[in-house]
Amino acid sequence: MFIGKKDKELRVVLVGAGIMSATLAVLLKELVPGISIIIFERLHKAAEESSDAWNNAGTGHSAFCELNYTTEEKDGGIDISKAIKIASQFEISKQFWAYLVQQQHFSRPSQFINHVPHISFVWGDENVAFLKKRYDALVQNKLFAGMLFSDDPQVLNQWMPLVMQGRSATEKCAATKMDIGTDVNFGTLTDLMIAHLESLPDTTVYLNHEVRDLEKRDGKWEITVKNITADDKIKLQADFVFIGAGGGALPLLEKSDIKEAEGYGGFPISGQWLKCNNEAIIQQHAAKVYGKAAVGSPPMSVPHLDTRIIHGKKELLFGPFAGFSTKFLKNGSYFDLPKSIDWHNMVPMLAAGWHNLPLTKYLVQQVMQSEQDRFAALKDYFPEADIRDWELVIAGQRVQVIKKDEEEGGKLEFGTELVCCADGTLAGLLGASPGASTAVSVMLKVLQHCFPGNFSSDDWQDKLKQMIPTFDKPWESYDLLCHEIREWTSDILELDK
Repeated sequence: MFIGKKDKELRVVLVGAGIMSATLAVLLKELVPGISIIIFERLHKAAEESSDAWNNAGTGHSAFCELNYTTEEKDGGIDISKAIKIASQFEISKQFWAYLVQQQHFSRPSQFINHVPHISFVWGDENVAFLKKRYDALVQNKLFAGMLFSDDPQVLNQWMPLVMQGRSATEKCAATKMDIGTDVNFGTLTDLMIAHLESLPDTTVYLNHEVRDLEKRDGKWEITVKNITADDKIKLQADFVFIGAGGGALPLLEKSDIKEAEGYGGFPISGQWLKCNNEAIIQQHAAKVYGKAAVGSPPMSVPHLDTRIIHGKKELLFGPFAGFSTKFLKNGSYFDLPKSIDWHNMVPMLAAGWHNLPLTKYLVQQVMQSEQDRFAALKDYFPEADIRDWELVIAGQRVQVIKKDEEEGGKLEFGTELVCCADGTLAGLLGASPGASTAVSVMLKVLQHCFPGNFSSDDWQDKLKQMIPTFDKPWESYDLLCHEIREWTSDILELDK
């Protein structure tokens, strides 16, 4: 579709008040200030599901420490292409956030982003060899300039004392460290964006409003919304709809009846954290220490001993521990999974289940874990941990994408999937990690797919370059501008203090 001069007559409806919808809304209002935007959120507050600080890892996912973003090839080489892509996408997010701070749309960057070093930690000869090869491959790219590697116990003790204290002197360990890593509170960032949007004309956020149905009529989308507090329904029309409802996006995409959504299914995975309640222990750790995921586990289950800054307070978490629930949202229904199955996606879902039996076994094992089992996993990363210093907290729900596959019938995808209808009037986002960290890049794809004429126009291109200097640069060549751009974003976002 195309936004013309009568842009005030165009109505945009965004479903879900999380980081994705907030990012898209701000981008659109910067590009077309007169556009009319309505956001519907089913809960009483924005960013209460996947974007909430306690429901996600909060890592500025830049592939500095996440070992699952680099894979070992059959010939022993390391494929770093995904790591480079994710690192460059996070840089794009930082550029957009820096622009918003510069424009004084919100201040005090420390409310949502803080400097926290990123560390990858492994033990055992095979894993140490892998980490060294990974390090050697990554440091060839300027995105990973400054990464350090060490297998010296004394150096490792300086980097992460809790991890090294009490560890056997004969155990071979190694780690890489990136000092420019970040912790991001995506819940607070979303709240800041929503507050900015509400200060603008022709922008309205409705809380406690759940989108129940949508249907294409005469070139527009007719949307049925339930006001949960008043227990009544309203109907309205929209020219463009974005479904950014986390796990709730799949049922709405199915109701839209767009051909592009056929065959998609979802597999929900829940999460839990161990949260430290001993302030003395919390203050001894100042890093995000990521390890290797267990065989058959989903990427969201990569274990990490994680320093977080949540609402100005330093926290320490370990996990996440995966589980299974038929809910698609933390505040969803146990009927979400069975109600999502229809004749379009039944075969892909059954095939994906058959081809992912190790994942099923892993989830069963996770669900059956006792308190002692979880504590034993913690002690792999914190040998001197005391069970009395930790409590179990429930994290958010993730719905992994299942899609058709010609060879296997169905395939389980660990990532995000953008679904757009042919005429560009509707888009939806499915999937999970690295999600929030790459929100700006993903929403740029929405704009490019759904508003191609505007996106390629000089007006939009100039404005996008003002907001995101490297948005049009191929991620393979992003390293040419890396140092200059990082200095700028670090200064504006106060990450160098």
